[in-house]
Amino acid sequence: MWDFGLKDAIDILLVAILLYYLYRQMKSSGTTVLFQGIVAVLVAWIVVSHVFKMRLLGAILNAIISAGFIVLVVIFQNDIRQFLIRLGSRRQWSSFLKYFQKEQDDHKEYLQTVDEIVMACNEMSETKTGALIVLRREDDLRPFVNSGDEIDAKVNARLIEQIFYKNTPLHDGAMIVESNRIKLAAGVLPVSHNNSIPKELGLRHRSAIGLTEQCDARVVVVSEETGDISVCRRGRIFRKLTATELQKMLLKK
Repeated sequence: MWDFGLKDAIDILLVAILLYYLYRQMKSSGTTVLFQGIVAVLVAWIVVSHVFKMRLLGAILNAIISAGFIVLVVIFQNDIRQFLIRLGSRRQWSSFLKYFQKEQDDHKEYLQTVDEIVMACNEMSETKTGALIVLRREDDLRPFVNSGDEIDAKVNARLIEQIFYKNTPLHDGAMIVESNRIKLAAGVLPVSHNNSIPKELGLRHRSAIGLTEQCDARVVVVSEETGDISVCRRGRIFRKLTATELQKMLLKK
């Protein structure tokens, strides 16, 4: 008889968290069906090999899983790389120390940065000026953002509006905000290939989703066609936001 204890409960909880994380990753990359197939094979292997102890069928499933592991590594090499990058990022480890650090000054400055971005987006929404604004969090953006023009300026609503004004050379691309300063303009972001993205969303929105699928940045998008304001985080897009909703999204941890 199996004695169920605290260690077993923790074991099951950790496996459930791992499966949920894998499911979210595959859902964001449009491979949910493949994930369901993998889970089905694993469940069948556990039932056959460990519950009914069928040696012949169990040996066949063992061989399939052994070979399948190598195939999965090849198929999901980019996803595995991104997972390891996130695992090794400061965000994963700094959370253990943040309660012992004083961040009041940085928080006040970030609040001001968010206010300036919200004011700029609200104005650009009224004039239907397209914009793509990336707010870096913990993950390094250099592996994901290509080219662009370096800037080092304080975040200011009028400056943001000027950067994305249609007749300026820097308007076509992403603006990067890091450490409460504008660091880059006209940056090129990775485009998402998720088939579940609505067809009416253009390159700006797909680029915003594509970046947040690979790192923890927040990306604000102002549509040039409709003036709608959207925010992307963790591979998800939140559309048609008001100024108040935008502010809450950017301040949300």
